[in-house]
Amino acid sequence: MKNRIAWLVLILVFVATGLNFLDRQVLSMTIIKIQEEFHITDVQYGWINTSFLVSYALMFTVGGRIIDTVGGKIGLGLAVLIWSVACLLHGAMQGFYQLIAFRFLLGFGEGGCFPGAAKVVYEWFDEKKRGMANGIAIGGSALGAVLAPPLTTYVASNYGWRASFIIPGIIGVMWVLVWFLVPWQKYVVSGREKIMAYRIPFVTILKNRYLWVFVAIRFLLDPVMYFLMFWVPKYLSEYRGMSFERIGDLFWIPFLALGISNIFGGWISDKLVQRGVSLNSARKWVMGVAAGLTISAPFIAFVDSYQLAIALLSLLLFAHGFWITNYITAISDMFGSKATSTVVGVSGTAGALSSLLINPFIGEIVTRYSYTPLWVVAGLMYPLGFLLFVGLVPRVKALF
Repeated sequence: MKNRIAWLVLILVFVATGLNFLDRQVLSMTIIKIQEEFHITDVQYGWINTSFLVSYALMFTVGGRIIDTVGGKIGLGLAVLIWSVACLLHGAMQGFYQLIAFRFLLGFGEGGCFPGAAKVVYEWFDEKKRGMANGIAIGGSALGAVLAPPLTTYVASNYGWRASFIIPGIIGVMWVLVWFLVPWQKYVVSGREKIMAYRIPFVTILKNRYLWVFVAIRFLLDPVMYFLMFWVPKYLSEYRGMSFERIGDLFWIPFLALGISNIFGGWISDKLVQRGVSLNSARKWVMGVAAGLTISAPFIAFVDSYQLAIALLSLLLFAHGFWITNYITAISDMFGSKATSTVVGVSGTAGALSSLLINPFIGEIVTRYSYTPLWVVAGLMYPLGFLLFVGLVPRVKALF
């Protein structure tokens, strides 16, 4: 029975991370129509994204710490409820300042998603199944990103852009109701008093040097993914001449590649561990392959056709799926039940802060120059992150 419930829980986490990415991606698709209606500039759009990143950065750490305290069930459930309400409010926005406010609330809820997902996976799966379980959990985000372009364009074209926010918001509220009905306590130790007894002081975690390696890597790499999520639809429209409908037809393909690699990357490293390869080698080999594949990113700026651009973008996101699954699994391998959500949260905050600092300037770079410098940087960051990981984490192993 525990095994069945574990897989039910994992499926629900998969759906939650799917909603997480779908909800945030809706704006990147509908912004073309929203800009026309409310006369929002590219610079203002940069600040709208910054509003999301401010609260997202804050709640990654705060949410991660709370989830390590109250457990995955309560923590993830509350996070989904908050961002689903925020998504519903997007459908009622009347201008630039309301959109900033609702985007802030969305980030406040979504910041707890991936620390919560990592916590739930650790609570239910051992180290020989954890990589694939994390891949499935994270892979939901790719499903959300796959569904967002075609669903958003269809709903926006037929029912208006506001419905594109209202429908996923309602689905999120329904998910919360199902989540809290799942029997949990009989199979997983999640009571507050039991968790508090094993919790590591926050200061102790902050003093651990390996935490700061994971923080530095996210600080370098997360701006790449935020750039892909927030700006690529505009790039395809403005620089590749693709229509709103054509973007909806094709932009899901890179995220399908991401979802496949999330699961496949976790499965590969788990298989290596099951065959006697050390955790250290299994996680690092997959991450190394991923870093090598990302070097293709700068060519996106120079290929002639949008079809080749989409293909190279798919390769970049395929590589990211390999990377992020094993990155998060390595955190759980090292920090365990006592601190996994906290470390995922702190590192996620670092990534969001980095993106927060950079995102307002993306609009300026695009306006003054082009997207080319951004594609070049995207191809350099993962190899640099891998060198940091290999150089500063000699061995992936349990610390506590």
